[in-house]
Amino acid sequence: MATDYLREFVMPIEILQTHKLLGSCEEALAERFTVHKLHQAADPAELLSLVGPRVRAIAGGAVSAELIAQLPALEIIANFGVGYDSIDTAAARAANVRVTNTPSVLNNAVAELTLGLMIALARRIPQGDQFVRRGKWPAAGLGLFSELTGKTVGILGLGRIGKEIASRAQAMKMRVVYYGRKRQPAEPHIFYDNLVDMARDSDWLVIIAPGGKGTEGIVSRQVLEALGPDGHIVNVARGSLIDEPAMLELLQSGGLGGAALDVFEHEPEVPEAFFALDNVVLSPHQGSATHQTRNAMGAMVVANLDAHFAGEPLLSAVV
Repeated sequence: MATDYLREFVMPIEILQTHKLLGSCEEALAERFTVHKLHQAADPAELLSLVGPRVRAIAGGAVSAELIAQLPALEIIANFGVGYDSIDTAAARAANVRVTNTPSVLNNAVAELTLGLMIALARRIPQGDQFVRRGKWPAAGLGLFSELTGKTVGILGLGRIGKEIASRAQAMKMRVVYYGRKRQPAEPHIFYDNLVDMARDSDWLVIIAPGGKGTEGIVSRQVLEALGPDGHIVNVARGSLIDEPAMLELLQSGGLGGAALDVFEHEPEVPEAFFALDNVVLSPHQGSATHQTRNAMGAMVVANLDAHFAGEPLLSAVV
């Protein structure tokens, strides 16, 4: 009874929310913590000067070294998403701040969208929809295109999501090969230690590697040219991994067969030149955008914060 009485008067832990989160996540955070929403502050600098010394956690991403330096009591950054390249992990490590992400829970959603984009591009499904809506069908057929059956897909990044994509591609009767930092002996797919070689031998190149300095521009003009005029590229990772101007130029000239893109270098801004291309399918970074997945991601953000403040092991620490 005395414990309950004391708990009622304990000051809640103060945390900083850096961007909008799913409603279920925000509600769970509000039940546990005093939440300061940086993205809604009329004057973010003033908010940080007022509450910064008391903030012990961040929920969300987009965390710079400058922001970390303004939060002397910061203990943990619980990122909403599997990719954490928007967080300065070096600065976090130097400040002894833990960082978590939300892996595994979005594997299926991203893999499903990847195969959906591939089919949409191969069969020109968005173009077919517009063809019918604009009343063009009575006058002519849309044309003949391609299919996935029997094609080779090269996966750049055979991690958790990459493996889910591989299994679905095999169900589509595709041959799977992959490129990564090292060969994975337990995987049955052919491993390439040279990305250009894999692109040359593939009909499809799927990008699902982490973002950040280590992978910036890894899909270079040379890789795109190796994929060639009959090759197709799918990016469900980060726009920074591809030389976007080179890709656009090759798509326009016929040097690259097609592209299905869920991410862009400067999103949400997308080069308008993409809009005029029939060999492109565009998607607004919605790889994990399902109710099930986003709710699970939000729950993992909260669970990592709960574990940290209870002194228990973190569910998904990256720093």
